[in-house]
Amino acid sequence: MSTRLRSALTAAETAFGFLVCKPAPLALDARLVPGLPDQLLPLDELRELLLRQPHDSTTTDAVWSELAHHAREWGPTWVVGAVGVALPGLTRMAAKISRGHVRHADDVDSEILAGFLDALRTAPLKPPRLWLRLCWAAWRAGTAVVAVDEADELPPDVPTGSQSPALPYGHPDLLLGRAAAAGLISAEAAELISSTRFGDALIEQLAANEGVSAPALRMRRRRAERVVAAAVHRGDLSGPARGQLHPAA
Repeated sequence: MSTRLRSALTAAETAFGFLVCKPAPLALDARLVPGLPDQLLPLDELRELLLRQPHDSTTTDAVWSELAHHAREWGPTWVVGAVGVALPGLTRMAAKISRGHVRHADDVDSEILAGFLDALRTAPLKPPRLWLRLCWAAWRAGTAVVAVDEADELPPDVPTGSQSPALPYGHPDLLLGRAAAAGLISAEAAELISSTRFGDALIEQLAANEGVSAPALRMRRRRAERVVAAAVHRGDLSGPARGQLHPAA
């Protein structure tokens, strides 16, 4: 398990640990799944069994069909339980994607978890390869974080050497203001980037205030940053801005 504090996957493991505590751990009726012991199986034991003993796709699909149905029909407890069973695979996936992208590691964790949860709630549950389809949804969400080179995100500051326009062109808040005034991004997106990248606002708190998920707000921020970064590279923000600048500028 990742050792980073406040990682989404670490938090999920902690929550899973509470669910499988004795004397009444959350358990799956394994009698309904061919290839598993004929008993109620605590989810931590189910996870260890799946890790320790390879099972054929029929058994794996049946396990994940049961877990997903429980998550959809019986609420948050089983959502956490299903995620807990998946965590070894999700954690290995996160480590592989984050290799070489350390600064994005927490975002990768969050997006992998969000992608898996979305598939757990919405994916068709018929075989074959249900588990692989759930994993693929998580993988796509995680790799989207690092798909664009880090240089394409809005940098903490823009160098102002002899080839760059005179200050205050290079100040990030001014770039955001120019981008908003030019209609490249919305004023709300400019404020989101400014307050979370250069201010003290926490994206989790802003997401709670807006009633959206933190991963969704991070994705919104990344899309806006890519637009601004592309405009900087093209030189579109070097001239006088049209209209009113974003207040942060």
